[in-house]
Amino acid sequence: MPRISSLLFAFLATSAGIAQGDNDKSVIAPGAKVIKIAGGMKFTEGPVWLPNKKKLVFSDIPNSKLMQWSEQKGLAVFRESENANGNILDLNGRIISCQHGARNLIRIEADGSETVLADKYDGKRFNSPNDVAVRSDGTLWFTDPPWGLTGPHEIPGHWVYKLDPKTGKIDVVHKYLAMPNGIVFSPDENRIYIADTGGHKRHPDPNFHKLPASIQCHEIGEDGNIGKKLFHIDAGSDGMAVDVHGNLYTTHGGNVHVYDADGNELEQIDVPEGPANVCFGGDDFKTLFITARTSLYSVKVIHAGAKPPVKITK
Repeated sequence: MPRISSLLFAFLATSAGIAQGDNDKSVIAPGAKVIKIAGGMKFTEGPVWLPNKKKLVFSDIPNSKLMQWSEQKGLAVFRESENANGNILDLNGRIISCQHGARNLIRIEADGSETVLADKYDGKRFNSPNDVAVRSDGTLWFTDPPWGLTGPHEIPGHWVYKLDPKTGKIDVVHKYLAMPNGIVFSPDENRIYIADTGGHKRHPDPNFHKLPASIQCHEIGEDGNIGKKLFHIDAGSDGMAVDVHGNLYTTHGGNVHVYDADGNELEQIDVPEGPANVCFGGDDFKTLFITARTSLYSVKVIHAGAKPPVKITK
C-alpha cells in the first residue's frame, strides 16, 4: 500500500501531533490520539513493558538513568545506568540493557544486581551496544554502532552480534552495515529486521561512509543464523517493534512509520517530538509506547504487539 499522502495525513492529524484511527485500514484504534504521558527528560530510548509489574521501563540516556512509568504511579526513576540505550526482557523476564557508557550488555537480576553478559569480542571492547532482540532459544542479538563511543575503535567495524547467555559464546552475524541500530525479529522468528542509520565518517572503514540508510530484512536459517537478504526499505530507523501480524513500526524522519511484513509502507503516525523507539504494552499489548526526545507518548492501536518469548512468573 503506498504511503499516505501528506495532505491526507495532515487532515487526519491535529496541530498537536495527533493520529486518529478513522481510516478503516489504519493501525490506530478508532478515535485514538497520541498522548504525552511523561516529560522532562533529556533523550528517551529503549522502552520495554514489564507484564508482571504492569509498568514500562525505558532509558534516559544523557541522564544515565533507567526510568519507569505506570498508569497508577506515573513517572519515577527505576535505577541508575551507564548511559543505557536499548532494553528488552530475557526468557525469564529479566531486563537486558545495552549500555553506551560501559560499552557492554548487562542483565538486571531479580534482586537488583547486575550481571555483565558481554563487553568484548575477541578480546576487544565493543563500541557502544545500542539495541537488542531476544529469540525463543534465549540468544540475544545486538547492534554495536559507535554513537556512545568516546575513544578510539578497538573493533574495526560496526557489527551485529549473537550472544548465547548460557555459554557466553558470541558470534558476529552481520559485518556490512554502516551504523546498525534497531533490531527485531518477526513474530514467527523466521525473519530479522535490522536498521542501518546510514554512512558516517565515524566508521573506521571509508567504504562505509556513504552507505544509504536502510532497514534490511533477512531470513533466519534452520541453523539459527542470518540467511539471505529478502529485501530492504529505503529508510533508516532507530528502534523498532512488530505487531502480531508482522507489521513493522519504525522511528525516523520525526514520525513512527508502519510497514507490512514485506516492507510496504502502510501509515505514518505523527508525534510531537521526534521518536527514537517504540514498544507494545498494556494488559492487551495494544498500547504503543513511544520514546521521543524529552518525553514519553502512547497511542492505542488495533493490533496487539507480538509478545516476547518470555516465561513470566509472578
